[in-house]
Amino acid sequence: MTLPRYVARRLVVLVPTLFFVSLLIFSLQQLLPGDAAVALAGEEHDPVAVAAIRQKYHLDRPVPIQYAIWMGRVLRGDFGESMRNKIPVSQLLAAKLPVTVELAVCSMAIALLIGIPAGIIAAVKQGRPVAVAANVLALSGLSVPHFWLGIMLILLFAVHLGWLPASGYVSPWEDLRRNLATIALPSFVLGTGVGGIMMRHTRGAMVETLGADYVRTARAKSVRERMVVLKHALRNALIPVVTLGAIEFGRLLSGAVLTEQIFAIPGFGKMLVDGVFNRDYAVVQGVVLVSAGLYVLLNLAGDVLAFLVNPRLRGSA
Repeated sequence: MTLPRYVARRLVVLVPTLFFVSLLIFSLQQLLPGDAAVALAGEEHDPVAVAAIRQKYHLDRPVPIQYAIWMGRVLRGDFGESMRNKIPVSQLLAAKLPVTVELAVCSMAIALLIGIPAGIIAAVKQGRPVAVAANVLALSGLSVPHFWLGIMLILLFAVHLGWLPASGYVSPWEDLRRNLATIALPSFVLGTGVGGIMMRHTRGAMVETLGADYVRTARAKSVRERMVVLKHALRNALIPVVTLGAIEFGRLLSGAVLTEQIFAIPGFGKMLVDGVFNRDYAVVQGVVLVSAGLYVLLNLAGDVLAFLVNPRLRGSA
């Protein structure tokens, strides 16, 4: 099967998936406690002001009509206007997305630097102390809560040692050095969790690959062990890890809420929390929908990468 046909088959599934995601996002939004119109009207809750707010944001219309209006605007790239600060949600998303993308990229880089070498060592050195240490490292990354690890790192590196700032964010266009300093701790917190997942999958794939016939043949031909591991085994073992990496990167883009709150990173996570507390429907809907869309598209990218690097998929698809 050709790549365009493979992508077309995946898109046939993705389009209804995104539709149901949007429907779920809008429906769950209606379950938020409180009334946004009353909250925006102020402490006195002037009935005239409340009615005007309801009319402006279509809150006085039936829910299906509200969804149709919202989806029609979304398809045109219009996510509405923030009820709280009167700024178009698309502008807020454009301002916050680069911050979250940078955090996700740095976190994934740390995860790959930790997870893949540790997985290779754990597979090649099975039963040895270094393999046990690699497994302990992976389990620690999976088990330690992000909020606790973040607080401990702040106490150590910011409060006691004074090496890094405790919170905040500086754009790389303003000061690259300060940007790296502010992004280091949250990236490490997120990267250790993903690194543990990458390590476990890399180890499993490497153990399976090292037992394959072509690896035994290479060893029988007196090929150096390093070449056997890196050239023959690792290339094939990384095929499922590539797909996993795309999925985990999508999860980092949409699931860094606690970490961004702890370190006061002005990304999607903090924007979502502020939108929920302020009952800012348009902001919450925009953040969740864009995050879900990015996650779905990165899943598609992972499938395409697996299709390109794995000849067996091209033959059986």
